[in-house]
Amino acid sequence: MEMKKRITLELRNRSPAEVTELVLDNCRSSDGEIEGLSDNFKELEFLSMANVELSSLAKLPQLTKLRKLELSDNSISGGLEVLAERCPNITYLNLSGNKIKDLSTVEALTNLKNLKSLDLFNCEITNLEDYRDNIFRKLPQIIYLDGFDQEDNEAPDSEEEDDEECEEYEYPEDEDDEAGPPGEYEEEDEEEGESDLGEEEEEVGLSYLMKEEIHDEEDDDDYVEDGGEGEEEEEDDEEEEEAVERGEKRKREAEDEGDEDED
Repeated sequence: MEMKKRITLELRNRSPAEVTELVLDNCRSSDGEIEGLSDNFKELEFLSMANVELSSLAKLPQLTKLRKLELSDNSISGGLEVLAERCPNITYLNLSGNKIKDLSTVEALTNLKNLKSLDLFNCEITNLEDYRDNIFRKLPQIIYLDGFDQEDNEAPDSEEEDDEECEEYEYPEDEDDEAGPPGEYEEEDEEEGESDLGEEEEEVGLSYLMKEEIHDEEDDDDYVEDGGEGEEEEEDDEEEEEAVERGEKRKREAEDEGDEDED
């Protein structure tokens, strides 16, 4: 697909001024030149044109807000000075897999004052003696070359940086979500109060019934004991009465015998 048509598709009914990221990888440039890209993309921050058969950057538009530029796997061999003129705020530039051969070509990037990361991997220039030391010396503003700094520390992945920023950012708590619908907790409290009251009443009722049962058992025991004593007393009284009756009977018999003797 031609680059111009690809740009039209990537717009997706947006105006160029609304686009902040544009990926045109693997489309075809027109005779090695950029086409369809204009100064109207004034909000563009990320542009990727990897493997589009580019050999020249002469038609690169003015993109003052551009921060990241991907130009890997093309046929660019020079003309890098246009980058400082049209895209002065670039911080990341990937030129890996191009036809850059000597240090003089790279010196054109000296005016990119904000450039922090440069990738020249798979370019012939990497075969030069003391390649890394010379690049760091000629471009003192850069921190990472081909993904590593001067101490061979690997550059952080851009996605990891974004994740760290998200973790550091403390999102505000939504009080409405935590509070819940009005009256919800009041109803819950009332239900809990009624539940607790019911449990207390049940416990009181049980304890009362247990006490009543114990009291009834004690009364039954007292009744049994008292009943036993009453029966014993009644038996003693009956025996006494019988004894008295027997004594009186003997007395009457003795008196009757005396009367008979006198007669």
